Formats: sequence, structure tokens, C-alpha cells
Amino acid sequence: MSDSTFNLGTVIDDAKKVITNPVDFYRNMPTEGGYADPLIFVAVMGAVTGLLTTIFSLVGLGVPGGMIGGFALMAIIMIPIAFVIGSFIGAAIIFVVWKLMGSDKDYETAYRCTAYSFAISPVMAIISIIPYLAGIIKTLWGFFLLYVASIEVHQIKAQTAKIVFGVLTAIFVFVGFGAERSARNIAHWGDRAEKAMSNANVPEMFKDLENMEDMTPEEAGKQVGEFMKGLGAFSKGMEEAIKEAEKEAEEE
Repeated sequence: MSDSTFNLGTVIDDAKKVITNPVDFYRNMPTEGGYADPLIFVAVMGAVTGLLTTIFSLVGLGVPGGMIGGFALMAIIMIPIAFVIGSFIGAAIIFVVWKLMGSDKDYETAYRCTAYSFAISPVMAIISIIPYLAGIIKTLWGFFLLYVASIEVHQIKAQTAKIVFGVLTAIFVFVGFGAERSARNIAHWGDRAEKAMSNANVPEMFKDLENMEDMTPEEAGKQVGEFMKGLGAFSKGMEEAIKEAEKEAEEE
């Protein structure tokens, strides 16, 4: 883990170590030496995760509702950026947690511990094709790595680390499950809503009203009647869409 030059092989080796033997990795991880290495590591993990997310999204896997075209391709750029920003924010939060637990390490050490935990992100991108499972595993695995770092790097008592990160894990699993369920409900609802709009031919409903000023009172009245009829069909379709989405969510 040298700060002098970028070495993809080193990044890959570090990722393998974090995944296969986190205790040994964190026990021997340098706690100082600058931000370059961990920052590069996060960016590479973000790029790989972004690529996998894009591939799965284009074929309708992983992301609730999927992403299409340019939106999916944007993940290749946006995810690494989000990872880099998130790594600094996450490190700041966990730095405070470690301080409260009695650690005497500085922010750079906290950032390094947090940054290398991103090694699991590409694996999570693959597992994400299975609803809910990835979120739960990511939370459990991520906090396990921070638990290991607490003991091996910050010299915090194992019992204290177990209690603190056990509670945090439980909270995040619960919140994450609810958030994913809401996201998938929105995706289901969006599909049904689009179908309802298509069946009711909403664009045509409004298009027919564009030239009302040129119509006779009888023609205008007829068009308004057709519009209200279409609006009723759309409302009914939306109601059915919501019911279907809720039913699918319950079945999941």
C-alpha cells in the first residue's frame, strides 16, 4: 500500500485480503501515510461497482425498476463519485463513534479503516440481483469489518465493539429493509401507473381540449364529456395500479 504510484494489482490484492482475511489485513494496515492509497482504492471499487450496476440495470436486474439507456451508463461515473464523497462522510461519522468508544486514533486512521471496507461493494453489486438479500448482507458484512477494525486498529475491547456494532447493525438492517421495500413498491407502482396512463390515453385526453375555443358549444360540451370519461378511466386504472403494487409487495 504505497502512496507513490497507482498499482491496480495492489488494489486488487488489498481487496482480496479485506474479503478473505480482514483480521490480518486490519492488523497490518498502515494507520498513516496520506489519503492517496485509500482514496484510490475507494475510486476503483466504485468504478467496478458502477460497471456491474450498469450491466445489471441494462438487463433489468439489481435495481428496483431498472435503469435505461443513459441513466444506466451514468452509474459508471456517478457511483465512483458517490463512493468517494460517501467514504469521507462515513469516516467522519465512524470516527466520532470510535472516539466515543475510547479510540485515540486520528481521522486519517478512521478514513483508512472505512475506505478499505468498500472492498465488499463489487460483491454486493452482484448479489443485488436478489431482492433484499444484498442490503442485509452488506450491512452485516460492512459492520463486521468495522468491528474487526475496532479491535485490531483502534484497540477497543471486543465486548464493547460487539455491543456497539451489534446495535448499529440491527438498526441499519431494519431501516435498510424498509427503504428497499419502499423503493420496490415505488417501482411496482410506477409500472402500473404507466400502464394506466397508456390505457386511458392521457396525452390524447388533453390534446382533444387544445382547440376548444374553435368549437361550437355542442362540440365543446361533447369533448369535455369525453375528457371526464377518460379521466374516470384513468382514475380507476390508477386505483387498480396501487392495489396491484401493494399486493405484489405483500407477496414478496
